[in-house]
Parts: sequence; structure tokens; C-alpha cells
Amino acid sequence: MMVDGVEDQEKWLAAGIAGLQQNAFYMHRALDSNNLRDALKYSAQMLSELRTSKLSPQKYYQLYMRAFDELRKLEMFFKEEARRGCSIIDLYELVQHAGNILPRLYLLCTVGSVYIKSKEAPAKDVLKDLVEMCRGIQNPVRGLFLRSYLSQVSRDKLPDIGSEYEGDSDTVNDAVEFVIQNFTEMNKLWVRMQHQVGKNLHVLSQIEGVDLDMYKETVLPRILEQVVNCKDEIAQCYLMDCIIQVFPDEYHLQTLEILLSAFPQLQPSVDIKTVLSRLMERLSNYAASSTEVLPEFLQVEAFSKLNNAIGKVIETQADMPILGAVTLYSSLLTFTLHVHPDRLDYADQVLGACVTKLSGKGKLQDSKATKQIVALLSAPLEKYNDIVTVLKLSNYPSVMEYLDSETNKIMATVIIQSIMKNNTHISTADKVEALFELIKGLIKDLDGAPHEEVDEDDFKEEQNSVARLIQMLHNEDPEEMFKIICTVRKHILTGGPKRLPFTVPPLVFSSLKLARQLQGPDENPFGEEGSTTPKKIFQLLNQTIETLYSVPSPELALRLYLQCAEAANDCDLEPVAYEFFTQAYILYEEEISDSRAQVTAIHLIIGTLQRMHVFGVENRDTLTHKATGYSAKLLKKPDQCRAVYACSHLFWVDDQDSIKDGERVLLCLKRALRIANAAQQMSNVTRGSTGSVTLFVEILNKYLYFFEKGNPQINADAIQSLIELITAEMQSDSSTPDPAVDAFFASTLRYIQFQKQKGGAVGEKYEPIKV
Repeated sequence: MMVDGVEDQEKWLAAGIAGLQQNAFYMHRALDSNNLRDALKYSAQMLSELRTSKLSPQKYYQLYMRAFDELRKLEMFFKEEARRGCSIIDLYELVQHAGNILPRLYLLCTVGSVYIKSKEAPAKDVLKDLVEMCRGIQNPVRGLFLRSYLSQVSRDKLPDIGSEYEGDSDTVNDAVEFVIQNFTEMNKLWVRMQHQVGKNLHVLSQIEGVDLDMYKETVLPRILEQVVNCKDEIAQCYLMDCIIQVFPDEYHLQTLEILLSAFPQLQPSVDIKTVLSRLMERLSNYAASSTEVLPEFLQVEAFSKLNNAIGKVIETQADMPILGAVTLYSSLLTFTLHVHPDRLDYADQVLGACVTKLSGKGKLQDSKATKQIVALLSAPLEKYNDIVTVLKLSNYPSVMEYLDSETNKIMATVIIQSIMKNNTHISTADKVEALFELIKGLIKDLDGAPHEEVDEDDFKEEQNSVARLIQMLHNEDPEEMFKIICTVRKHILTGGPKRLPFTVPPLVFSSLKLARQLQGPDENPFGEEGSTTPKKIFQLLNQTIETLYSVPSPELALRLYLQCAEAANDCDLEPVAYEFFTQAYILYEEEISDSRAQVTAIHLIIGTLQRMHVFGVENRDTLTHKATGYSAKLLKKPDQCRAVYACSHLFWVDDQDSIKDGERVLLCLKRALRIANAAQQMSNVTRGSTGSVTLFVEILNKYLYFFEKGNPQINADAIQSLIELITAEMQSDSSTPDPAVDAFFASTLRYIQFQKQKGGAVGEKYEPIKV
């Protein structure tokens, strides 16, 4: 730890003195005008220059002496203020409002000197107060000079025998206690003085003649002896850190046993976790620097020695906080993953030791310890980039058990993100089982978890990540894939009604993908009892979608039933498809009462039913009849009209000759026209105008569609009549002008004109229509 160059030191000293003198000038001006408040303000700013860490003790001394001279003048001012009747007790309290601790303590010592002299309080009380408060500065240089100042201002005010400040008969003990306490604290600060000790160790490490043997036999044992014997916690921590930082990695590796043997001998309050963690970090980086050095680690059995040392330290320091132990294991695991990435047993051993330390502690409440556990669990994920490898660590889930429910969810999210990022292939039910055990914090409410209000957006993001994960689970073997689906289903059904709308759909689509994979002549080629078949998958799906009733989420369940019906159609399973449609219809009738939801649902039903080819005449008629019935019963007339004309597609399907019933198409369109007309009349009654003719233009477009498709029931005369009807309605006094509808109608007429101009069969067909 080299002191900065001479030029830099001079520059910083000059800057410090300039700042000090500038504030001293304003302080003098305030003193001359008896402005106490300004005097305190500028004196505090002046003393702030002593807060620097950039100066060597020699240079700092020069800055301190400038400040000391100014403080003597301030002390004289305080004495004058006390003489003029200013309350010294108030002054003693007032200076404690200085913003920074170092200026505050210098001012406190200065006022304290006057306070003792005023004899308004016993000298021993003021001195005890000051010596205790000076503990607030633990920086060696700043602390030494502050205590030196305290010693200077108090030396003639000690409650000694015969002194004017002598109090009770026991006061000599108070004087001795004050001086010894200040001396003890100064001695500790001196031992910690980084610029002295650290520099010596740095010089030692630079001596060419110190080879590994000398370091091992002489240098390290003697340094460690001094470290252990100094008995000061901060000094020990600092010196151990110095040893680790200044000597070469190779030396540490070859003397690991000697170095580690010192740790249990350090003071119980030493922050061993930080020092040991730094040692392991250095060794990890050394191992990562070159593969050639790895045999050295194996040769000296580095893992075993570090593992034993950590065990001893934790055993010796029985009251070590959980944070300390977890930090040590986290560092050891990082070291292990760097040095022995192939030894999963080592990594598992570290996790096992951590579990042993945590056992009986319950869920961790310390947020810092919790963060360290997350770091510990994240390390293998980052190293292997493969959850499948991590799942081989048997103690991994056990460590997660000690996380509170919120952190458990965070860790589960980290695991899912790792899978997504690395596109990890999880292809067996056993691995899926282990994985879902790990991420159960997102799958269900954990036992004992507080039922707090969860942020809705966070909850959605968590559940969407689970949904994405479900889509990634795949195996080409149908039997194994079905097992995976069953495993996922078992876990997500424990999630409660709030989670099911997020997790059921991806499971349904994964299952449908498998069902389609099994369709056709290859279905169940071996005919084994109990093997996976589309029918078995659809049975499972039926039971799975039923769970959405408890949410309740009837619209989602209806959508999924229709998706299943379509998949059953692709698998040529008429009874299954019919059953799913039946379930969808029951939901529509019994659960969906909102008019908007009904409109959406009926259009989904019509669209799905139109694509079905598996139904025989009877089943199709039944389902079609129901759909048209629902359409005609919608609440709003415009909704009724649109649903009814959409039903016309159920009677005319392009690629199915058996479903081309022109007469029923015409019936639907005529019925839609009647409803549109009724809507116009109702609008006239309620609003005094017929409203827009948009429904008529939409129906006209349906007429044109079926006209082009060759429906014999839709002829040019019917289209002509409809065009004339719309034109008349638009010109009527009672109609409401609507630019959008005008443009829609004009566009439709342009299309007819365009078709007429094509010539040939198309032109001939459109010729009779006048626009």
C-alpha cells in the first residue's frame, strides 16, 4: 500500500491549507463581529479539511498544526462568550449539530475545555463524554490526531489531587481512567496505522531474496506471530488482508496450511469472513489465469484445507452470525467451481455444510444473509449454464428451503431465466419433477408464507415466466413426454385459482402438440396396454380445463375447449370433438352472462365449428343449430346481426362439398337483414334517427362473397336490391351521416365496378349489377 508520490502529497497539502485558510478568514471576521452562528459554520468548514485520507502522517501533521492554531483562537472566543454570560451548556449542545463527525468532535473538545474551566459540570463527566465520543473516528491517522488534540486541551484540566478541578475523593481514579483510555485507543490506532505497517509488508514482499522457502520457513510464521499477538481486532483484520494482498498467489497456495492455521487464533470479533473470502477470491482468479497451475491446487489439496479451515473457524466462533458462515461457504463454492468444475461432489459438499449450519434456524430473516444464499445458489447456475447439471447437486434444494417465500420466488425466477437464456433442454419427467421442486415458490403459496398483497404486475410476470418454462419442456418420445405433462399438471394444480389461468393454457397446448404428433396411421403402433394415445391425452385435458371452473374463468375454459375440439378434429376423433363442443356450449349457457363476453365467445364458436370436418350430418346439424340459436339471442341487435350473418359460413365451406347449402346461407343473410332493419327502427324510436347503415353494407359484402363462391341462391337481383336499399337509406332524412360508412360503401361499389371491368366469366357474372 504505497504512499502517493511526493508531488501529489505537496499538491494535496497545499489545497488543504488553502481551504483551511479561506474558511479561517471568514471565521475571524465572524469572531470580530461576535457572530457566533457564522463563527461555528466557518470553523466547521475549516476543520472539514482534516477529513482528507490522501496525506501521509507527516503531511497531515502540517495541516493539523494550522488547524490547531486556529482552534486556540476559537477557544479564546468561547471563553469570552462564557464570561459575557453565554450558556456554555447550550454552546456544548450547539456544536453537536455540525454536519460531519470530525469537525463536530474537534469543536466539542474545544468547547469541552471551556466547559470544564467554567466548572458548570464535574471535569470527570465532561472528559468521560469526550473520550467516549472520540471513538466515532476509527481512521488511524485522523483518530490519532483528534485524540492528540483531546490530550492537549485537557492536560491541565484533569481532576487530579490538589487540582482546582478535583471533585470527590475518588477523582484521581477518574483522571487515570481518562488518560489510560485515551492512550489505549491511540495505541490501537497506531497499530492500525496503514501507512506504517502496510508499507513495511509491501517492502518485504519486494525483497528479491525472499523466495518461497524463506517465506515459508521464516517470513510468514513471524508475521503471523505478530498478527496473533497484537490482539487488536481491526489491526488483525487489516494485517491479514495486507498479507493476502501483497504476497504472490503461488506463495499463498504453497503455504496455505500455515496461513489458515492463524485464522482460528484471531480475536473472535475479527471479520474473518471478509479476509478468508478475499483469499479464496485471489486463489480462484489464480486458478482461472492458467490451466497449468491447476495441478498445484490438487497437489496441495487446496479445497480440503480451505474446507477444514472454514469448518474450524465456524466451530471456534460459535456466535458467528449466519451471514458470516454463508459468506464463507459462498466464497468456497465459487473457489470450487473455478478450480474443480468437474467435481460436483465438492460443490455438493459445500452446499451440505451450509445446510448443516442453517439447520434448526428456520427461514432466514437477515436480508444480507439471504442475499448471500442467493449468490451461493446462483454460482453453479452461472458456472454450468445448465440447470440439468445443477439438479445433480442433492443439497441444492435443501439450501433453498431456508429462504423466505419472497426470496424463494426471486431464486426460482433466476433459475427460470437461466433455462431461458441457455435454452436448456429438460427432457425427462424426473428432471422436471426436481426442477418444479426448486421453483415451487412460483408454483404455489409456500407454507407459512405471509399473505401479503402481491404486486399484480410482478405476479403476472412471475406466472408468465412459468408459462414460458412449461412450453420449453419437451421429449420426442411420446411416452416420456406424456409423463412430463402429468408431472407438470400435478404441480400446477396445487397453485390455486389465481395461478391456473396462467399455467393451464401452456400445459394444454403442450398436450395438444403431443396429441397431434400421435395422430394418423402411426398412432400407438405397438398397441401396448397403458401406452400414450390421443384419447388418453384428451381425457387428461378435459379434467385439466375443468379446474378453471374454480377460478372462475369460463371464457378461458371455453377457448381451451374449442382448441381441444379442433385438435380432436385433426385426430379424426368425432366423439371427443363433440364432447369438447358440448362442454363449450354448457359454459356459454351457464357461466358467460356478460354481453361482450358472449359476443366474443359466439364468434369463437362459429369460427371453430366452420373449420371442423370430422362431424357427421347429425352432429354438425345439432351444433350448428345451437350456434345460430345463440347468435339470434344476443342482447344488442347489431351484435345479433353480425353473429347471424357469420353463421352463414357454417353452411358453405369451400373445401367440403358436403357442406354447401345455399338455401340456408340465404336464410341466414335474410335473417341478418331483418335484424339490421329492426335495429334501424329501434334507433329511430329511441334517438329520433335511424343511425348508420353500416350493418347493411356489411351484409352486402357477405352477399358478394357467396355470389363469387357460386352460391346459386345469391343472384345479381338480390345484390342489386340491397344496393338500392342502402342508397335509399343513406339519402333518407332520418339517417345519420357517417363518413366511415360512406367510405366503406363507396369502396364496396368500386370493387363491384372493378369486377365488372375484368371481363370474361367474372365480368359477365357482375354485368347485371348496376352501380
